Amino acid sequence: IGSHLSERLVRSGRRVIGLDNFADFYPRAAKERNLAAIDAADAGDTFTFIEGDIRDAALVGELMASHAPDAIIHIAAMAGVRPSIENPRLYSEVNVDGTVTLLDAAAGAGVRSFVFASSSSVYGNNDTVPFAETHDVNEPISPYAATKRAGELLCHAHWSLHRLPIACLRFFTVYGPRQRPDLAIMKFMRMIAAGEPIPVFGDGSTSRDYTYIDDIIDGVVAALERADRFRIYNLGGNRPVSLSDLIAAIETTMAMPANIRRLPLQPGDVQRTFADLTRSGAELDYHPRTTLEEGLARQWAWVRGHP
Repeated sequence: IGSHLSERLVRSGRRVIGLDNFADFYPRAAKERNLAAIDAADAGDTFTFIEGDIRDAALVGELMASHAPDAIIHIAAMAGVRPSIENPRLYSEVNVDGTVTLLDAAAGAGVRSFVFASSSSVYGNNDTVPFAETHDVNEPISPYAATKRAGELLCHAHWSLHRLPIACLRFFTVYGPRQRPDLAIMKFMRMIAAGEPIPVFGDGSTSRDYTYIDDIIDGVVAALERADRFRIYNLGGNRPVSLSDLIAAIETTMAMPANIRRLPLQPGDVQRTFADLTRSGAELDYHPRTTLEEGLARQWAWVRGHP
């Protein structure tokens, strides 16, 4: 998401400072390839990359002083539900403490707007669908979800104290070119292409609101341009797809059969996600345009070009 967003921003004439610590959640080479894509966007002097950690208050303060940014888009986090169960302390340190560091720096430096990447995971196993921003989200079922909800609450506190306009964006299962290698679509495409069995947790009835990367970036940029107070927005595809139907669509896209290895449901996984886009449509003019079939075709084309 970071590379696509940076690419979009520099192409629109903005100057971007990218901060990333190359966490070993997945291989550094994949992240460096994503950085190269930004350079390919003819970023020139409009993109500066800094290798560092959002928990490093001194570094963040130095960046604020030297670059004087107008806005911060905070999409740095330890991601993934299952790994958060194995290492909740790390997730808390990065996702909560790191967010505090950025918010404090933003308030002190006079930043005009702040965008925070939250997650649909905050809805947990909400019985009411589609998920609306007004629904109760006080029952997260994973440490990852809890840290994202904590981030939203911290953002609200800073808005109350400093009147820093903040948009919290609840992303719904983002996919497309450069997707993280641990996520289902990328993993399935790689494994099917290699003739390996794909792991399927449960009976295939769980569903996700898959959202193509370009649509997500549209929403992030709209929030950046329109943030004028504290507000939470869903950014989703508004078309939930069951796991079984997703696999069938991937098979069609790749023209290859999947060898399925059935496994039990995992702790922390929600049964479904489904974004209510009423608020984001009205206030951000957010309207996802990419169908699952189109998005899968683009992702598969990218995978074939990046073996």
